[in-house]
Amino acid sequence: MTTDHVPQDASVAPLLDDDLLAALRGFAALPRLLVCLDFDGCVSELVADASEARPVPANAEAIRRLAGLDGVRVAYVSGRPLESLRELAAPPSGALLIGSHGAERDVADLAPHSRGLTLTPGQQAARRELLEVFESIAAGAEGAWVEHKPAGAAIHVRKVPDAGEAEQVLVESRAAVATLDEVHPKEGKMVLEAVVVQADKGEGISELRRLVSPDAVLFAGDDVTDEFGFAVLAGDDLGVKVGEGETRAAHRIEAPAQLAAVLNTIAEAREARDEEQQ
Repeated sequence: MTTDHVPQDASVAPLLDDDLLAALRGFAALPRLLVCLDFDGCVSELVADASEARPVPANAEAIRRLAGLDGVRVAYVSGRPLESLRELAAPPSGALLIGSHGAERDVADLAPHSRGLTLTPGQQAARRELLEVFESIAAGAEGAWVEHKPAGAAIHVRKVPDAGEAEQVLVESRAAVATLDEVHPKEGKMVLEAVVVQADKGEGISELRRLVSPDAVLFAGDDVTDEFGFAVLAGDDLGVKVGEGETRAAHRIEAPAQLAAVLNTIAEAREARDEEQQ
């Protein structure tokens, strides 16, 4: 078997610490793997305009490589709506998708009747009120904007030029959400999201685990909401935090640019194992 990727000693070793390398190779040796990835700030760099996010090219290549290996299932677990995730992440064939923090799921080949997102009349009314409140707050701050989501909305301040004003927008938004019925806040980096459906990434990963029955799960993510995903990992599972901040994850990389090294380490170990078994 021949490959055209950069050899491990040139691309991986300088980027990942020894503990993480050892953990990834041990993970790769297990028969059935589920690799779950957040999108923004993990596969993609964080950008001011969420519609411009795209996978780091090396990450996209590594994801396709993993998705093509026997015994490996790749999934995106994201706060983005499924429609946005499909469009911007361009997941490979067979990838499983968890969107809206677990409220939306596209796992059709494993569960043909997997649930979409249907809001009750009360949830629909709460979402409309939330959108009105967020739009009113954003209208008073240059650069603030509101992302409409199937299960709620998010107010973004990454483009607000003054840091103090950006924080004030978030403070005002938190206070407003606290007054709304059936609305639940989710903190993020330079964004406050609020949803009318209670769901989190940990629930999404747990559902994927039930459907795939892997020997272990790897989850990589960067944001506060990803901590729910790290919280459900156990045993031979691996959590990889991308960037700074407190985390439940046992391992850390500095930036999305290092994720390809994580994924390629797993792929290289499995490809070497497959060669030995031939």
